[in-house]
Amino acid sequence: MTTEHATLPRRNRIPRGLWLPLFVVAAVELWFVFSNVESTTLAPPSKILPALADLLFHGDLLEATGQTLAATAAGLTTGSLVGLILGIVLGLSRTTDRLLEVTLEVCRPVPPVALIPIALMVFGFGYRLEASIISFGAIWPVLILTRGAIASIEPQLTEYAALLRLSFWSKITKIILPAIVPQIFVAIRLSAGISLILAVTVEITINPIGLGSGIMTASMAMNPARMLAYLVWIGLIGISLNASLLALQKRHFSYGTTAGAAA
Repeated sequence: MTTEHATLPRRNRIPRGLWLPLFVVAAVELWFVFSNVESTTLAPPSKILPALADLLFHGDLLEATGQTLAATAAGLTTGSLVGLILGIVLGLSRTTDRLLEVTLEVCRPVPPVALIPIALMVFGFGYRLEASIISFGAIWPVLILTRGAIASIEPQLTEYAALLRLSFWSKITKIILPAIVPQIFVAIRLSAGISLILAVTVEITINPIGLGSGIMTASMAMNPARMLAYLVWIGLIGISLNASLLALQKRHFSYGTTAGAAA
């Protein structure tokens, strides 16, 4: 009986992953208390949470969040779709893969933010500017993992498709896609994180909308508590986004959960 009770998981126990953040928060708060530092660039955690609450209930945080997430979703969707199509084409055609190898390897290391001047001339300020930069960054994880997943498909599956004389489209929809869906989902999770980072970066750099613009406004107003509150909020959005995608992956693609958890 004692053994059974000992092995039961404890409820209301703080997750292990929270111990380090809580320790850091407590240490920073104590440092501010005992050092009596007055800073125009940093704020103690005890001031950040009230600032976040004020932004939620009296500020434009929710509107800015909607702007950032809208641009993130548009760029992620476009980039993932382009990456998926290119990944399938390159994975199925060695000739095309060789022809585009140099072009893709030249483009892949280019930082997406380096394209801001070009995108600004083409699209101007607004969602299209932001979505275009996000799309470029979101392409690569999906493209690379899709191409690699196709290369790892069992040869028997392609032989099976040839035996049944499936058309090219039927081969993709009935053989290729079902076999690589878990890897594609992992790639989309990676691209989602990259997309959120790029959205905030573009907003901080040049696009006057969204959470990034809020960070810059708080910084120029010399309000570190509000600036850090924006950063905490962005972190919470990132955690929620990843947790949602991971839960969706576990629910619908449990056979790919191991690979997804590693990512």
